[in-house]
Amino acid sequence: MATDLERFLEAEGRERQVQEIEAKIKKDGIQYLYCQFISVTGRIMGKGIPAKHFGLIARKGFQLVYGSTANLFIDRLGNYIGYGPEARELVGIAEPETFMALPWDPKTARVFCTLFRGREEEVDGGAYLTSDCRGNLKRIHAEFEAKHGLHLRAGTEPEMMWLKTDADGKPTVEGMTKPNCYHIDQFAELQPLIHKVVEYCEAMGLDMVQGDHEDAPGQLELNFNFDRAEHTADRLTTYRQVCKQVGRELGAFPCFMPKPFMGVSANGCHHNISLWAGDDNKFMPEGDNPQLPGPVGMKAIGGILEHVRAMTCITAPTVNSYRRLWDTGFWAPVYADWGFQNRTTALRVSAPGRFEYRSVDSAVNPYLSFAALLKAMDDGLDRNLDPGLPEERNIYEAIAADKKVEKVPLSLGEALEALRNDDVVRSAMPGEMWTVFEHYKRDEWERFLATVSDWDVEEYLDVLP
Repeated sequence: MATDLERFLEAEGRERQVQEIEAKIKKDGIQYLYCQFISVTGRIMGKGIPAKHFGLIARKGFQLVYGSTANLFIDRLGNYIGYGPEARELVGIAEPETFMALPWDPKTARVFCTLFRGREEEVDGGAYLTSDCRGNLKRIHAEFEAKHGLHLRAGTEPEMMWLKTDADGKPTVEGMTKPNCYHIDQFAELQPLIHKVVEYCEAMGLDMVQGDHEDAPGQLELNFNFDRAEHTADRLTTYRQVCKQVGRELGAFPCFMPKPFMGVSANGCHHNISLWAGDDNKFMPEGDNPQLPGPVGMKAIGGILEHVRAMTCITAPTVNSYRRLWDTGFWAPVYADWGFQNRTTALRVSAPGRFEYRSVDSAVNPYLSFAALLKAMDDGLDRNLDPGLPEERNIYEAIAADKKVEKVPLSLGEALEALRNDDVVRSAMPGEMWTVFEHYKRDEWERFLATVSDWDVEEYLDVLP
């Protein structure tokens, strides 16, 4: 019986695609190639090779330790996260359809890779590697589409802050502009940087549509058009890669840390989502209310609200993420409710035919978050979950009027516990993906708890007598 790896390599039309890329490499004089995949935290990992060997990577693949899917990170006890030193090596196979030259270095290209278990392994040799978050999303999405006849289209709002660098090129905790929201003059100060980002993004297939200066120091949001979930995840990854390159060129630091400053807004990454049957948007309103989503949309909202506490661990994935939720007064989505244009709730109908999932920040791994959304919406569709009536009041006023609304977790530890107890959301991380994620995030939380911070010293150094 053929393995997943063998079926992948023998897919119809694939060999022709590989040969076309080999010809392109020769024609365009491309000399070097990044063969990349995505780690548990959304980092871009992989190997670099001379481009003339693309055919080898496309037909046989490269090998790398399994722990690279966990950033080859060691926990606080000295153990490798997810996989021990005795583990075998994964096989990464290039996807020719993702091959693209880098606009800032046309002699270098990148290609995304799908990950498999080693061919010679006694158990599941040549099977898809379940700690490959990018591959998992594609497979989970395909299963959802086969089951429901629907696919997820998503757009993101990738906020980040451009920080100044010091004489050595190291980042400072100082934004390049003042925290004046939607201020065109602040936007204009960053225009040389914006031009570069847009130019490179457009060259790499992102349809850039709009942007603005947000209300934190040096904070920009530059948007690209929505698409199928797996394409949007790849483009968000590419956007981050582009920003890093522009920062190198212009002496600025692109900061995707969720909350580098208190007292101003954090870096969010709202997900605008809808479910489609072909080219028919099933979130569009049906009936008398021009805002209320149709039955598919309502059940999908019901599923997300049912699982929002567990999903928070994936969409707010760092210790720092929860500073965003504690710094009240900046529209932080703390409550598990939904409404029309209601920015105080975790979900809002942002326009007819789509809704915005707001409990997401800039550190999110989009391959994990989109997979989790698919699993939550699948449960909502299966169980006909009703989200209840939309909340049109400010949620704080509604609570003052005795509405009972559950909060999302307010620490990474609380969120981890919610995720451990939610089989539906955890199924978005099948097999070893959950092992790697849980180990990584549990260790992150424990390292935080085991650290004496500046706050501890200031608060307790002179505690007695």
